Amino acid sequence: MLPVVVIAGRPNVGKSTLFNRLASGRAAIVAPTPGVTRDRKEAEAVLRGRRVRLVDTAGLDEAPANSLPGRMHASAEAAIRRAALVLFVVDARAGITPSDAHFAAWLRRQGRPVLLVANKAEGAGGGAAALDAYRLGLGDPLAVSAEHAEGIADLMREIAERLPDEPPEPEEPAPPQPLRLAIVGRPNTGKSTLVNRLLGEERVITGPEPGLTRDAIAARLENAEGPIELVDTAGLRRRARIEAPLEKMSVSAAIEALKKAEVVVLLIDAVEGAHDQDLQIARLIEREGRAAVLALNKWDAVADRQATRRAIAERLHESLAQMKGVEAVALSALTGTGVEHLLPAVRRAHAVWNRRIPTAELNRWFEAALARNPPPLIEGRRLKLRYMTQAKARPPTFIVFGTRAERLPEDYRRYLVNGLRETFGLAGTPIRLQLRGTTNPYVERGG
Repeated sequence: MLPVVVIAGRPNVGKSTLFNRLASGRAAIVAPTPGVTRDRKEAEAVLRGRRVRLVDTAGLDEAPANSLPGRMHASAEAAIRRAALVLFVVDARAGITPSDAHFAAWLRRQGRPVLLVANKAEGAGGGAAALDAYRLGLGDPLAVSAEHAEGIADLMREIAERLPDEPPEPEEPAPPQPLRLAIVGRPNTGKSTLVNRLLGEERVITGPEPGLTRDAIAARLENAEGPIELVDTAGLRRRARIEAPLEKMSVSAAIEALKKAEVVVLLIDAVEGAHDQDLQIARLIEREGRAAVLALNKWDAVADRQATRRAIAERLHESLAQMKGVEAVALSALTGTGVEHLLPAVRRAHAVWNRRIPTAELNRWFEAALARNPPPLIEGRRLKLRYMTQAKARPPTFIVFGTRAERLPEDYRRYLVNGLRETFGLAGTPIRLQLRGTTNPYVERGG
């Protein structure tokens, strides 16, 4: 278990910028707008040779528990409770505010080790501006500028020195890599509610306000079949309707999470049915070659369930040939009904996505497929398709070799892809078919 280092402080003191700097990349969305971070964001980092789990939190703010700022505060508080070290960040340029003093006193009562970080202390006067932070009673402030990388090396060393000693690593085989799973869909379909239901805790902030999730939020899930890295994403709207720069960054983070995933759950509001935007998202999943599972949410509120399931399946079948046979799980993220069927479906989709077919078995099918439906004539000459091999899995990718194979018409390619899907149980996963216009080298040698 990696030691947890939590970055906390009032809004707009540069916590996410510092998080990105320590995590060596743009792991969290940053913008000049206060309150950009709503959910806590996690990333592994190596600080002076120590591996840690960094946690970026929403700005600490006094607010009613049922309000959005109140729910953000509760999320930050939950992260602080499991911290090995809390980086309490203040704005050296703005000076110490009553809010800083209030939360410094609150942090002292939590009983967690705290390192005081005076951010935005760039330039010659930065150190002097940071001295004001002494009056918080949290020890010596460390002056840094996350934006300009000033003082970051000293901060990394200080963090490493304050962490508890590393326990000796047991001589065990390396743990399995987690299955990377992204939950995507239109805004307000219940993605964050589903993530919380799967995790069994209020990990992601939810509520009636639209567009609550702004960044791609990752969390780890352990079950009997192995670990899963679960990513909640911002709602994906049609590009023409995305205007605000912050929303553009949120959508970019969601698409990036989709590209990094192995399996993508497309969450559809079953009450509203499949929208055009749902189909656009499904096309993006197919284009990126990800395994897919449909989750039909709010199923408890559907009146005619048989008709609803049939209508959604027909829309997908008409618009997305590559999604043929994709498994659909009906559930209610709010009540938990049917959610237990989702992860087994994810595992099955992952297994299909990883499937490899022996070359001999593949070519026996290929010869039979050619005999049933010979390739068409091109300019009066029949194409000679000689053999097929699977180049890779993830997604299943096949190469057909033969004389002028690259000129194979689209309808015959579909015939082969559909045959592969039906014969080898590749339902619901993208299949790539590549064509190589060459001759079989074994035939040339007479073998």
